[in-house]
Amino acid sequence: MTNPSVTRVRPIPAAAGIGLRAPHVQRVLRERPAIAWLETHSENLFAAGGSFHSALESIRADYPLSLHGVGLSLGSADRLDAAHLQRLAAIVDRYQPALVSEHLCWGAIDGRHSNDLLPMPFTDAALDLLVTRIGQVQDALGREILVENISSYLRFREGDYSEWDFVAEVARRSGCGLLCDVNNIYVNSVNHGFDPHVYLYALPRTAVKEIHLAGFTRKDGLPVPLLIDSHNHRVDDAVWDLYADAIDRFGPVPTLIEWDQDIPELEVLLDEAAHAGEVLDARRARAA
Repeated sequence: MTNPSVTRVRPIPAAAGIGLRAPHVQRVLRERPAIAWLETHSENLFAAGGSFHSALESIRADYPLSLHGVGLSLGSADRLDAAHLQRLAAIVDRYQPALVSEHLCWGAIDGRHSNDLLPMPFTDAALDLLVTRIGQVQDALGREILVENISSYLRFREGDYSEWDFVAEVARRSGCGLLCDVNNIYVNSVNHGFDPHVYLYALPRTAVKEIHLAGFTRKDGLPVPLLIDSHNHRVDDAVWDLYADAIDRFGPVPTLIEWDQDIPELEVLLDEAAHAGEVLDARRARAA
């Protein structure tokens, strides 16, 4: 049953928000800072009660909310975890978020879970599997979900598609939306040696409903370039440049600043969000 205290979905504006992380919850509760919207990991809400639920019930009244999942393992050879999907459906019903997202990856097999989001082979078989799984999730939730492109450090030798054509085809065939992680595109372009703009321009314009930005770690002293999607730094200048191109391509899109390790003071995230807001405003000014 839908929580009676939630009377409507608060739409997410085409503005910059931040990921709501534990060190900042109390400040957000007390001060209600000027943040356009908030996103939290779905799995952090799977427990039936607790302080985070209590805080989010209050915060939800003043901020549009997005739920971002990391554990559904859409691309696993195992069946979808029915219990996981049931818990996700329950919190979606409870909080009525404007957006719900997951990753185009796998991360579990035979009851064993990886600590990372693992890449898919870009094959017809993997595409068929993902389209079926996304359909199952959308049917269970009664809504469109967004799927996010992931960062990767290895690739399968065999494939029927480039990464960007694979992601685009998933969206076209499943009817889902896309969460375009611009940082992940840049990370992969360095790690695998491609032009990130080719990736951007392969994605269906109307499918991109959210953008993620984050910081990476550059590994030096190696025979080849390697970037790690570490989410523990400010957004790199090269990613900001690619983000500006993404906004030119897709128009103003809700944009999230992610920061998951070595979490700084809230002001740092707000400063990064302000920078993204400037890019969005500049695009609107050019279009006026």
